[in-house]
Amino acid sequence: MILEQYYLECLSHASYLIGDEQTKRAIVVDPRRDVTDYLDEAERRGLRIEGVINTHFHADFVSGHLELVAATGAWIGFGEAADTDYPIRRLQHGEHISLGNVDIEILSTPGHTWESISLLLRDGADTEPTAVLTGDSLFIGDVGRPDLANLGTGTNTDLARAMYKTIHHTLLALPDHVQVMPAHGAGSSCGKNMSTDLVSTIGQQRLTNPSVQPMAEADFVDLVTTGQPAIPQYFSTDADLNRRNRAVYDRSRQLRELSAEQMVRGVQDGTRVIDTRSPEEFAAAHLQGAVNVGLEGRFAETCGMVTHVDEPIILVTRPGDEAEAAMRLARIGYDNVQGYFNTLTTDRVTPFPSPLIGLLEQTERLTVAELATALQDGRITLLDVRNQGERDSGYIAGSLHIPLPELAKRHNTLPQGRPLVVHCRSGWRSSVAASLLRANGYEGTTDLLGGYNAWQETETPVCDGAR
Repeated sequence: MILEQYYLECLSHASYLIGDEQTKRAIVVDPRRDVTDYLDEAERRGLRIEGVINTHFHADFVSGHLELVAATGAWIGFGEAADTDYPIRRLQHGEHISLGNVDIEILSTPGHTWESISLLLRDGADTEPTAVLTGDSLFIGDVGRPDLANLGTGTNTDLARAMYKTIHHTLLALPDHVQVMPAHGAGSSCGKNMSTDLVSTIGQQRLTNPSVQPMAEADFVDLVTTGQPAIPQYFSTDADLNRRNRAVYDRSRQLRELSAEQMVRGVQDGTRVIDTRSPEEFAAAHLQGAVNVGLEGRFAETCGMVTHVDEPIILVTRPGDEAEAAMRLARIGYDNVQGYFNTLTTDRVTPFPSPLIGLLEQTERLTVAELATALQDGRITLLDVRNQGERDSGYIAGSLHIPLPELAKRHNTLPQGRPLVVHCRSGWRSSVAASLLRANGYEGTTDLLGGYNAWQETETPVCDGAR
């Protein structure tokens, strides 16, 4: 058996290639849209990709099943409860897919979604199972949440009850030695306590995963329906896109480099400008109305929090970063990048040419000492954009709370009349939030340098340890 895992840190997403060394037949599981890695691996090993299986309708990225069909002619498999606009092979519980010596058994594992399945792998039909690809059902350290992509009938509570049965009656019934290989890892919004480990075993999860310990069904339902991270606004869009016939990602597309004059027109027309540089570079000089989503962070997911899938986008990047930024946006279905503009930043020279000088701004990021003084004087409103779980472990007294994924929809609830200061954990998300607020008319908004981590290090008394 050939079993390759492909992991994207920026989306905390794992996809898989399963193949048979003798028959050279292969299947790809939960692929991303840029399918080159799977095709290259198949070519290197002499494999023929004959099928692509999605364990469920993903909400956090657009799956690459249509791209693989276009490249290979493969069939598409989903759980039998799936409803799509394109032909699929409906996979039923207990069904076996043979690649030769390699056997794939379908397990119906609803709970994260109704159509969710897991794939139990055997290297020979009569042998013990060796691994289970659990999709978003069983994570390493957690289980899937039931409120991301409920596209069927029934409530989220119904899904949580289904997940209880999936975990305790189906997945934990497997032998302890079976490897657990999920579709996501730490940092994903699909769960709340996921490990950084990419592979585990059923036995290890039985011992160490707090969400799968023996408990009453009602307690389990409460556990998985409370305390989850805020849901990025694009998740519902991507879950629906994964059901639809949509445009295939064009790997050959060339981005258009924009002139300074074209950038001026774009800014004046209100086109969304995403500046992919670091918060420090952005603060030193940026275009009015630009939103800072640094490429070194969770770029695509965060762009999906602050823009809409149909919104035209212009990228501001360091030279050479433009293709990477556009590809990462395409992974979540954002194909509407109009072009890019490169900047060179030094300590002494503005990174923007003269036609853009009149559209530039600078922002001052507050130090912990400056924030403490401003809070004592009562002259600012402090906004915490961390997730609820982060805030539960400690927060700055007097701060308001809107998680970043909800800010685009809820910013109009913020009080008027005083300057806003935003903070997150380390200062990356706060730069996103502060720039988004300025783009929406909250002039003078700034953020805390170093975030809550820096605040805690000062041992300032203006801090509460509980919500």
